[in-house]
Amino acid sequence: MGMTIRTSLLTLAVVATTGLVPATAVPEFRGVAVPATASEPVYSYPGAVRETVWVDTGLTAPDGQRVRVAADVIRPSDAPGRVPVIMDASPYYLSLGRGNESQRKTYDSAGRPTSFPLFLDNYFVPRGYAVVQVDLAGTGRSTGCVDVGGPADITSAKAVVDWLNGRAAGYSAVAGGTPVTASWSTGAVGMIGKSWDGTVANGVAATGVAGLRTIVPIAAISSWYDYYRATGATFPTGDPAGLARVVENARGAAGCASVKSALTAGAPASGDLTPMWRARDYVAGAANVRASVFAVHGLNDLNVKALNFGQWWSALPASVERKVWLSQTGHVDPFDFRRAAWVDALHRWFDHYLLGLDNGVQDEPGSTVETAPDAWRDDPAWPVPTTPTTLRPTPGTTAGVGTLGTTPPTPATTASFTDNRSDEYTWITNPTTTSSARVLYRTPPLATEARISGTPSITITATPSTTAARLTAVLVDYGPTTTRAARDPGEGIANLTTRSCWGPSTPSDSSCYLDTRTTTTTSQQTVIARGWADLGHHAGLDSRRTLTPGTPYAITFPLATTDHTLKPGHRLALVIGSTDSPYITPAGTNPRLTVDLGKTSLRLPLQGTV
Repeated sequence: MGMTIRTSLLTLAVVATTGLVPATAVPEFRGVAVPATASEPVYSYPGAVRETVWVDTGLTAPDGQRVRVAADVIRPSDAPGRVPVIMDASPYYLSLGRGNESQRKTYDSAGRPTSFPLFLDNYFVPRGYAVVQVDLAGTGRSTGCVDVGGPADITSAKAVVDWLNGRAAGYSAVAGGTPVTASWSTGAVGMIGKSWDGTVANGVAATGVAGLRTIVPIAAISSWYDYYRATGATFPTGDPAGLARVVENARGAAGCASVKSALTAGAPASGDLTPMWRARDYVAGAANVRASVFAVHGLNDLNVKALNFGQWWSALPASVERKVWLSQTGHVDPFDFRRAAWVDALHRWFDHYLLGLDNGVQDEPGSTVETAPDAWRDDPAWPVPTTPTTLRPTPGTTAGVGTLGTTPPTPATTASFTDNRSDEYTWITNPTTTSSARVLYRTPPLATEARISGTPSITITATPSTTAARLTAVLVDYGPTTTRAARDPGEGIANLTTRSCWGPSTPSDSSCYLDTRTTTTTSQQTVIARGWADLGHHAGLDSRRTLTPGTPYAITFPLATTDHTLKPGHRLALVIGSTDSPYITPAGTNPRLTVDLGKTSLRLPLQGTV
């Protein structure tokens, strides 16, 4: 594979004596200790080839021109053979930037790339990898239009995988130019990225494209409908056309009005699942995935909710080799919450799936879950073995408050509340008292530890007083718990003033990044998972129905995918309300909802008993 294998200490000594580290003053490079079966930093980073290739996607822009996307390449110039590729396709390289420090690409006066965001180039190019950063269609220096997860996004990145495997054309210029081939590429590609970037990795993997050996989706979307909607309820996160305007380049702003109009038309406020959303559902194509998957998601991510991970994971073919890290953070990259371990794990993963090194990574634990701040639990696979368990709410002596257990309540037992557009954090306080805005049911104190691992779901039968209504279901752990402070601005981390370095640097591209620390919070009640629905979609997602006041309707919807361990003495609670105002928009009315408890049930993937 063109890779020299040596011991780590010897290699670092060679690097120190041959001038591969930059002459500029930077903090000390903190190399990661790896076994002798790993790739080593023996190639020159300052001397690496840096170039841009414009790849023909086969798409046609509204102006009739063929769409070319900019693929910025950095690869070792002194590797004796072909090299594999780590690829990150993103809309953000020249708009919002990438990473904790919002890094953007930079170029010299001739248009050659001089700075590649994130640490991947600094760390992996000296180890014999190429890194390719792709501007999605309509963003950065690419032509075409942004279609927010649609065919243009996925084709943009897939075309570059094809080019790296000799199946697509590349050129030296955005228009015209001379043909450029990837004769230096082995054709083995690993796609990685956080958020939208990881989303594209999911979408490309769902095409089954040859040459894509592995993907590393971090906090990634698997269905754009489930990013903007929740069983018909609308998240207050804007709309796809607005997101397109944030990232599009000047060409897109000038010539892509029709694409943005189609995005707006395809995302109606009704919450209906339209063809536009279906075209952006990668779960539907998960059966085509041939690449291995190393997924990372924050269980408290309220930007890309964990359901996006859970449904993708469940839909992958059993033959797909996979690994997952689930953290207590929000929308945070593992480089910023578990840096050294992450770089080591990623290094081993790419070495195995892109270089073909026999390092045993495929036999290591397939699941790593953060059970408390900076405390990690390994399991052979995820989810862990569980028993599907159905729990039912039963009223107590206090109105709207009762018990949660396996015994169903007396038939025709009901409980009512009125939508006041409050929020779940208000609802879960004072769990033993009546609230006009929610109902709450708790288990007795647990005798032994129990673990929820997977995606819970709930069926609620409710009678509305109006023609439209929202529903929210929240799972709560009652008992003293210290977790990452995922609701804080840093979503579980905070920046320090020190930096650590992860490879050589150049004057224009530093490998040194702000260190972080874990932020924590302690509470008597911790939200485990939540889910939302529009009751008007009780008959399906394709069309919202007008409700008849006084008529009961049953609706089933998922809660967020989770992995949470309940300690002995704690209580598990189910809270049901209407508009959870930080997370969903109201239905336009403030209905009173009467819940038929006998026809309401919670289904948990449970290890142990509650």
